[in-house]
Amino acid sequence: MSAPQMRPTVLVGVDGSAMAEKAVRWGAAEAARQGIPLRLVTAIGRAVDDLPGRHDHYQDALLEHVRGRLTFAAEEAARQAPGIEIEQELVVGSPLSVLLAESRRARLVVIGDRGLSRIEGLMAGSVAVALATRSSCPVVIVRGDERAPADLAALPVVVGIDANPAAEAAIAFAFDAAATRQVPLVALHTWSDLAFNSAMAGVVLDWPAIEVEEAERLSERLAGWSEKYPGVPVERVVTRESPAASLLTWTDRAQLVVVGSRGHGEFAGLVLGSVSNALLHRSACSVAVVRDMAEVPA
Repeated sequence: MSAPQMRPTVLVGVDGSAMAEKAVRWGAAEAARQGIPLRLVTAIGRAVDDLPGRHDHYQDALLEHVRGRLTFAAEEAARQAPGIEIEQELVVGSPLSVLLAESRRARLVVIGDRGLSRIEGLMAGSVAVALATRSSCPVVIVRGDERAPADLAALPVVVGIDANPAAEAAIAFAFDAAATRQVPLVALHTWSDLAFNSAMAGVVLDWPAIEVEEAERLSERLAGWSEKYPGVPVERVVTRESPAASLLTWTDRAQLVVVGSRGHGEFAGLVLGSVSNALLHRSACSVAVVRDMAEVPA
C-alpha cells in the first residue's frame, strides 16, 4: 500500500517573539487566501528528559510554557483568519533543522525576521538566510509594519528579475501572489552589472539603446506569464541602479517583494551577499525568497 500523500500547508515557525506573532498573522491570512491548512511549529532544543539535573516539575513547566506558545499562536491565527484549519506541532531540534525538515512537505514557510535566530544565539537574519538557501519550498520573511487589509489592497507585489532562467520560479510565485491578492505586479529588472564589467572598460556604450533592448527582453520574459494571469496588471521597470537599491526603493510602497535564491550579476549574491543583507535588514515589507526547484534535492 502506498503511503498517504502529505497535504500542503503554510508553515509558520513559532518561538514566542513579537516577530513570530506577526509571522503567524501573515501566515494565517495566506493560508486563508490559498485555502490550505496553517501549520504552527515550535522547536525545543533537546528532549526535556535529557536535561541533566532537572526535576520533573521543571520539565513539566518547560513543556507547558512551550505548548502555551502554540496555543497562543493558534488563537492569534484564528482571530486573523476565522475558519481556517490550524495544525500545531512541538518538535525536538534546533529551529533551523526543524523548519528545514518541515519545509519538505510545506507549500510555504513563514518566519519573522528576528526571533528564531535569537533562540540559537545567531545573528539576526541567520536562520532566515539559511532557510532561504536550503528550504525545499519558498520562504517568506515577515518584515515591516503591519497594515490593515484596506491599506494592503492598494499595494503591489514586486518581483526582482534578472537574466537567469532560474528566476522563473520567483516570477511564477510573484504572479500567483499578485493574483490571489488581486493587486498589480511590479516587475523590476536591473542591468547595472553591465556598467561594471571590467572587460568593457573604456568602451563607450549606447545606454539608451541598451535600456530599450533590456525593456524588450523583460517584456518577452513576462509575455507568457501575463497570458496565464490576464487579470494581473503588470508595471515593467527597467533600471541601471543596483538590485539592492532599486528593490529597497520599492519596499516602502509594496506589500511583498519576491526574489530568486540565485541570480545573475548582483542577484547572484542574493542569499549570501549584499542584496540579501539589504532586504533582510532594511526592507520595509515582507520578503519572499523562491528557490528554483531544480536546486532542491529530491
